[in-house]
Amino acid sequence: MDLAACGVPAARPWLEHYPPGMPAEIDVAAVGTLCDLLRTGVERHGERVAVTSLGASLSWRALERLSAGFASWLRHTRGLRPGERVALMLPNLLQYPVAMFGVLRAGGVVVNVNPQYTADELERQLLDSGARFIVVLENVAHTLQAVLERQPRLATLVVVATGVGDLMPPLRELVTHVLVRHLRRLVPAWRIGQAVWLGSAIEAGAGQPFDGPAVRGEDIAFLQYTGGTTGMPKGAVLRHGQVMANVVQLANWVTRDLRDGDETALIPLPLFHIYALTCALSFLRIGAELVLVADPRDLEGLLATLKRHRITAMVGVNTLYRALLDLPGFDARLLAGLKLCAAGGMAVQRPVAERWKQRTGVPIVEGWGLTEASPVLTSNRLDIEDWTGTVGFPLPSTEVAVLDEAGRPLPQGEVGELCARGPQVMREYWQQPAETARVFTADGWLRTGDLGFMDAQGRFTITDRLKDVIVVSGFKVFPNEVEDVVAAHPGVREVAAVGVPAASGEAVRIVVVADDPALTEVALLAHCRRHLAAYKVPSQVEFRIDPLPKTGVGKVLRRALRGMGGSG
Repeated sequence: MDLAACGVPAARPWLEHYPPGMPAEIDVAAVGTLCDLLRTGVERHGERVAVTSLGASLSWRALERLSAGFASWLRHTRGLRPGERVALMLPNLLQYPVAMFGVLRAGGVVVNVNPQYTADELERQLLDSGARFIVVLENVAHTLQAVLERQPRLATLVVVATGVGDLMPPLRELVTHVLVRHLRRLVPAWRIGQAVWLGSAIEAGAGQPFDGPAVRGEDIAFLQYTGGTTGMPKGAVLRHGQVMANVVQLANWVTRDLRDGDETALIPLPLFHIYALTCALSFLRIGAELVLVADPRDLEGLLATLKRHRITAMVGVNTLYRALLDLPGFDARLLAGLKLCAAGGMAVQRPVAERWKQRTGVPIVEGWGLTEASPVLTSNRLDIEDWTGTVGFPLPSTEVAVLDEAGRPLPQGEVGELCARGPQVMREYWQQPAETARVFTADGWLRTGDLGFMDAQGRFTITDRLKDVIVVSGFKVFPNEVEDVVAAHPGVREVAAVGVPAASGEAVRIVVVADDPALTEVALLAHCRRHLAAYKVPSQVEFRIDPLPKTGVGKVLRRALRGMGGSG
């Protein structure tokens, strides 16, 4: 890519600081498809465990067999045509990788759906994507029922239902279903007449020879819905080649530290989120066993999972690492085999990173990206000793530039919008040409909506989201900076900073969940004045009892806090 031709310096200083032996480029033409990833995994690993969830496991060969059965059912029994969309409304259960690979091998497009969606959110996504099929966990099937009863445009939707215990060994399946359905009563009543059970579909498909279509790198793999840089939900079109490019980039980045075929990776973040999904696929590429966590909010359950497995790698977000550190009974010896802790989705706060390193001896390796980039663009090196405050270097074959509002390159150290190009970057939003045009520059750079700067080594630092910047009397205040200072107070558990209307334009308001019930507004503001310029000091402080609202991946929803009042 010719940076100089579009007014951006061609120098890529980060290459001089890559890990030894790391290539500057990947062979984009050779990355293959997600179907190739599964086929290669089966050839290399056969009966070894590929994925585990809730104590039950699937070997690579079982994953191939079950996904082939589902793919055959979709194609031969229900007539799925290449490019048709299949929604997956599933948490991190064995059913997710089986259904995902089944859809992809059948030539379909996966539409990931958050199981926590309301009926309105689900309806909007189903209609926008044009999904003809949906695989839904019975625990949330009542939400789908509500949508179907009021939306005639979805009358032909093919519904595939599954229970938590499905695909487990028979005795474990029975016990799990009794526990979930009857003892804990976690399945609200629902009735969808045309629903087919996933197990029945797989069994029916297994009776037919599998002859999936030829899937190419140009074919769409996912419609991944995101608020993007404007906040309005839209589907990022992610093709097989784009996702696989990111998988190869990440696999290359970790190969020196993680041994092929000898790792166990903990995935506590939901696979319907592209960060967790691409990381999981990257671990699969190096033959790691995936340990899926169905509900990361169940910290006691997560602790039990850590006791059952010798985890060598994990992905998380700041809030999850903080929750584990604060969890009574969390013993760092449970992670004695840990080699890699990766973090993305939100900034890792320094106090959390330092506490984690002190407790476990392993640093949190922070990276950065966004859904539109499949999603990872940069990462710190795995051999860092401590928190760097940066999101690291662009991955191989990835370019990042700092541009001003007019799209002109800014000098090293100056803050501007981070823009990116690379083989992992999408080309369009689903059926939204105006939004697509808005997010790309004329030279083809993806406008990420994140503000930051590059240092002399070519590492990037995120200062904030463009849409979250607070303007106080003409001065820009970055919420991340305020949150980092507030979070450093020992009496604070969680904090979010938002802008609120004021005579000077905007003012800084912080919403705080306290660790120390004796913490006062006066003490907290005194702490802020010691570490922040006067215009950055919050003018409003709200203490809340309940945890702050978060996305499915654990990122605090600042927009949900604007205008909220009360103690929660």
